[in-house]
Amino acid sequence: METKDILLELRTKKGLSQDELAEKLFVTRQAVSRWENGETTPNTETLKLLSKLFDVSINTLLGSPRQLVCQCCGMPLEDSNTSKETDGFFNEDYCKWCYADGEYMYHNMDDLIDVCVNHMANEQFTPEQVRAYMKDMLPKLNYWKRYENLAGAEKFEEFKKQLIDEINALNIEGMPKVEKLNALVGGYINLAYRLPNGKCEKFLDDGATYLGNQLECEFGGNRCFGIAANMDFILICTYEENGENPELLVYKKR
Repeated sequence: METKDILLELRTKKGLSQDELAEKLFVTRQAVSRWENGETTPNTETLKLLSKLFDVSINTLLGSPRQLVCQCCGMPLEDSNTSKETDGFFNEDYCKWCYADGEYMYHNMDDLIDVCVNHMANEQFTPEQVRAYMKDMLPKLNYWKRYENLAGAEKFEEFKKQLIDEINALNIEGMPKVEKLNALVGGYINLAYRLPNGKCEKFLDDGATYLGNQLECEFGGNRCFGIAANMDFILICTYEENGENPELLVYKKR
C-alpha cells in the first residue's frame, strides 16, 4: 500500500475526520487531504506524530520500504515487537526485548546468545547450531559494532548487580542463587495468582519489559522459580511447566 492509502485507512479506523486529524497534528485540513490524495507526503516531524497517534512505525506509514531487523539481536521487526522510547515514539532500530524504557537490555553478547539459544533451538536447529549462527551474525549488527560508544552500559550493569544482590538476600528456600537477569516482556510472564480472598490478580504490564530469570528448584520436582523485577519492585513466584498452577511467593516494593 502507498502512504496515501495507509493514512486514509488509519484515519478511518480511528474514526477521525480530516479536520479532527489536522487539529491533532497542528496542520490544515487541506494538508491532510493532499496526503490522502497522494499529492504530498508528511514531513519527518509530522510522520513522527502520525506514528505515535496511530501506534505504527514510520516505516509502516511509508509502505514498509525497509525490511527492519533489530540491530541488537537480528529479529525481524514488526510494529508489535518494535521498541519505543520513553516518550512513546517508536525506535525502529531495536525490538522491545533488547531496548526498553530508554535502556539497552544487553551489554554482554554471550548473555544474549544464551537467551536466543533457549528460545530458538528446536527439532530443526540444535542449540549448538543456533549458538554458532548467533556468534557469526551478531557482530555484524550496528549495536555490537558501536557498543563501546553506547552510554549507560556501566550504570545499567550496576543496577542489574544491585537487583541480583537484593533478590539473593531474600534467601528463598529451594531457590538457587541468581547469577544473571535477562530482559523479559511482561506479556510472556504475566501470570494470574490466586489471592487469599479467592480473586486472581496479575501484577505485571503485558507491554513492559522486566529483568528476570527462570530457575529450577533445588529440591527437584516439576516446579520452577520465576523472577521479574524493575526499579520499583521484585516479584518471585513458583509454577509448573508452561506456567501452570502459579504461586506468588514475594511481591516486594524496592
